Amino acid sequence: MRLVFFGSSPFGLPTLERLASEHDVAAVVSQPDRPAGRSRRRSPTPIAAYAAESMAGVAIHRPQSCNTPAFIDSVRALAADAWVVIAYGQKLSRDLLAGQTAINLHASILPRHRGAAPINAAVLAGDPEAGNSVIALAERMDAGDVYRTSRMPIGPADTAADLHDRLAAVGADDIAAVLSDIDRGAAEPWPQDHRRATLAPKLSPSDAWIDLRASADEARRRVNALQPKPGVNATIAGYEVKLRRADIVSSEHGAGPGTLVDPLDGLVACADGDRALKVLELQPLNSRTMTWASFVAGRAPSAGDPVRSETPG
Repeated sequence: MRLVFFGSSPFGLPTLERLASEHDVAAVVSQPDRPAGRSRRRSPTPIAAYAAESMAGVAIHRPQSCNTPAFIDSVRALAADAWVVIAYGQKLSRDLLAGQTAINLHASILPRHRGAAPINAAVLAGDPEAGNSVIALAERMDAGDVYRTSRMPIGPADTAADLHDRLAAVGADDIAAVLSDIDRGAAEPWPQDHRRATLAPKLSPSDAWIDLRASADEARRRVNALQPKPGVNATIAGYEVKLRRADIVSSEHGAGPGTLVDPLDGLVACADGDRALKVLELQPLNSRTMTWASFVAGRAPSAGDPVRSETPG
């Protein structure tokens, strides 16, 4: 098929690589280059960078707005059979979409978790599984008819970053299957039940905290959901860290919430007296992410030391 790919984030990379090997990708549309890193040098999006390096001769468009008449005319002139849209970062207008077959990969089992942070929301909510939905683009956010869904279990120590990479890989298969159905005239999308829709808003630095007065399970979900960004800010025995991965374990500790129960195993007391939060990975200030064992090897915290995490600002 002749395709146009709209995308910006790494989530779309496995799909773009697959499409480039199996179809005629006439153009890649991405966000404009932005300042990045400490140097604030303007850099292309991961999608634009991949297209430039690995898709020789493909046209790469980076419009400030994809909805101007000039851009609409130029992309329609490509006469593509379908457009594939994955984490592009701009809303495609009614005028742009009119009469065009356009499908979108969204990382949730719709209608649950519509919005910018669906994977994080699934972990935060304690969902037993995450998934992808391939949908037709619609005017309402993530509300289009569904062509296909896929599912995978969420493990107790899985972070949103883990699931992001797994879902991105599976997404390439999901998009390929839907394009095959469309090409054969066999696609049969079904409408979403909008009454069951939930929202997954974008996360911000103000979300980078956990409430250790809540249950250990709630704390675990929040630590794992906020990876890689914004992470969870905490202070352990006076050391500033970001908590990166956690689980829960049975522990008859009797300690008050926010207390380091077992410095060897990284156990932190929460509201429940028979379970504890087990810190698996963390990142000290100005250092790399490491296991709890590596953290304590150079710092030697003690049982009873305070563990704090507060709302930023």
